[in-house]
Amino acid sequence: MIKNDKRIWWTAFIFILSFLISGCSASTSGETTENNSNDKEKKVVHIGYQKFGTLNILKAQENLEKELEPVGYSVKWTEFPAGPQLLEALNVGSIDFGHTGEAPPIFAQAAGAPLVYFANAPSNPKGEAIIVKKDSPIKTIKDLKGKKIALNKGSNVHYLLVKALEKAGIKYEDIDTAFLPPADARAAFEKGDVDAWVIWDPFLAEAERAANARILTDGTGLVKNREFFLASRKFAKKHPDVLNIIFKELQKTEKWVEENPKEAAEFLSPQIGMDVETLELTLNRKTFGLEKLSEEVAKDQQQIADQFFKLKLIPKEINVNEAILLSAK
Repeated sequence: MIKNDKRIWWTAFIFILSFLISGCSASTSGETTENNSNDKEKKVVHIGYQKFGTLNILKAQENLEKELEPVGYSVKWTEFPAGPQLLEALNVGSIDFGHTGEAPPIFAQAAGAPLVYFANAPSNPKGEAIIVKKDSPIKTIKDLKGKKIALNKGSNVHYLLVKALEKAGIKYEDIDTAFLPPADARAAFEKGDVDAWVIWDPFLAEAERAANARILTDGTGLVKNREFFLASRKFAKKHPDVLNIIFKELQKTEKWVEENPKEAAEFLSPQIGMDVETLELTLNRKTFGLEKLSEEVAKDQQQIADQFFKLKLIPKEINVNEAILLSAK
């Protein structure tokens, strides 16, 4: 009986030991799978884009995917209504790379976002404007005093409004701002809930063509209105090779669009749901020539940051140079 008991005990012991070893192996296997999954995730470039821009065209062409595939990267694209929302996603780590106008990086840097400037397009002052209804009694910027103006807070047009008011001798506090994303702002503009709207292309071109809009002033003589390409600091440090591939593909895309504006408009129309004529108007007044950041561009950005701080639009002073990628200078 004792022998049998020992055999039973020994059999049970072997069974339990086998189970534990099997469990440990399964656990180790799961960890490896998880690590492999993480490795694969690191090979994905998360790119944020807006309704219109060189990145948007690059996405539609699918050329970037072809160039990144040999080096083991894929691309995940996410659309945002405007620059501030895009940079918030970059701040929390949802995207690695994206594009905005002049003002969003200022607000984002002031909020502590770990971003770096990588490249920029040349100035494009005609690509944004303050608009009113065609039959509006508002004829000059001075007439905006006491009026309600729609704009996307922290976007590039925010600076246009500041500079236009300054030139007209109107205090920023003397107007009523309605902070709305483009779709909501257009609805408010068409219903007459706001007196004016500060907006950028292609929404500007669309408003001119379909929303009974009149340009009160564009950015000429007031702002540069540059498009910036930015990355998270972590991604920029770890993957400079990927950024350089993106830059080269953006340059190719810009060149193609500059040389073929009508074809580009026809190509983009079904992609973004805007008519060809609107996109042609946008492309014909767009400037081209992607470049790495210069000292002049950095100084222009610093001026914007300093003015926003004086107006208490950002909570603290910032040094733009701290957010410029060394290889981009």
